[in-house]
Order: sequence, then C-alpha cells, then structure tokens
Amino acid sequence: MTKQQKVEYIIRTLNELYPEVPIPLDHKDPYTLLIAVLLSAQSTDVRVNQITPLLFEVADNPYDMIKLSVEEIREIIKPVGLSPMKSKGIHGLSRIIIEKHNGKVPASFEALEALPAVGHKTASVVMSQAFNIPAFPVDTHIHRLMYRWGLSTGKNVVQTERDAKRLFPKDLWNKLHLQIIYYGRQYSPARGWNLKKDIITRKVGRKSVLDAYYKKTPKF
Repeated sequence: MTKQQKVEYIIRTLNELYPEVPIPLDHKDPYTLLIAVLLSAQSTDVRVNQITPLLFEVADNPYDMIKLSVEEIREIIKPVGLSPMKSKGIHGLSRIIIEKHNGKVPASFEALEALPAVGHKTASVVMSQAFNIPAFPVDTHIHRLMYRWGLSTGKNVVQTERDAKRLFPKDLWNKLHLQIIYYGRQYSPARGWNLKKDIITRKVGRKSVLDAYYKKTPKF
C-alpha cells in the first residue's frame, strides 16, 4: 500500500468513526482555550476540565487574571501539575495580552509563541480550534500513530508535524488532528494496545511495528 493509499484509507475510516469531533478542552473563547491548553501540558483533558471552572469562576479574562497573584493562580491549578511554571505563564501572558494586544488573544503563530509558556503546539491548538486557521498540532497520540502507520519516522514531533502537513490535505488538518487523537485514545493507545481493535494499524501499519507487536514487544 502506497502512502497515498494509506492516507485515503485513514481519512475515510476516521470520518466513518468520528464524523463530528468536539474540542476536548472546555472553553468559551480564545482566552479560556489558551489557558486550558497551557494547563493541559503533562496532564489530562479530564483533569484540566475539572480545574478550569474553578479558575474561570475567579478570572476568565486577562484583566481579572492579573488581579490575582501568581501564588493565588498556582493554588487553584495545583492539581494539574507543573503549577509553578504554569501559574507564572498564565499571569505573564495575561499581562502581555493586555499591554500588546488590547486584551485579545492574537491570531498569529508568531505572537502566540512569543507569550510566556506558549510553545508551538499550544499555539497550533489555539490557531486551529479558536480561530479555525489550518494547523496540525502534534501530541503524543498523533506522534505515536504517524509512526505506527508508517507515515513518519518517529524521530521527533517537528518531523511528525512536517510529514502530517505534507501528506494530509490542508483543509482537513483542523478536524483530522482531533480525529487521530480520539482514535489513538480509543483504539491505539501506548499501553494496553490491542491490534484486533486497531483497524487502521492492522491495515496500514509499519511492518516492523506489526512484527514487534506479534512478538509481544511493540515498539510504541
């Protein structure tokens, strides 16, 4: 099967499984999405969705957020982990959004990535999900599946993103990256992987990955 045939099969199968893909992180606008995505680093969407209502009840916009101290923010978000770094980032980016962007989250990669604690993946999620600008945020699920499916080398997320953007149509990026995440969680997890359920990998999987699975030593 060629890469193009793999891509066509993947898109068709994901559309059948996930015709609609809700955004996993609860939010009401670009600012609350940005904060939720920042909090999701090395945490789970479930945990973040439990904590953000507590934070947003106190401050759901940059003007109210900077009224809180870093320590107050940290106390609220502590359960999601990495709270010292994240609380400083939230306070710092809120001030910059006010001072440089009139209180509005900027809709550009350059401006987003210039904010404290905001990396390329976070910026990509906000661009995609808040502003509907084509982006392909790569998380651990996408990185894992792009390798399993033989579509990327698996060396690093930068290469995986580059390969995904090259192979998949640009007008599908925003929906497709979410579809792959949902598929990875449900059918192709890192742990407890059952190839019988993983219909896409069974069909298009990298030979070395399939061989390793059958030897009970999967590579991912």
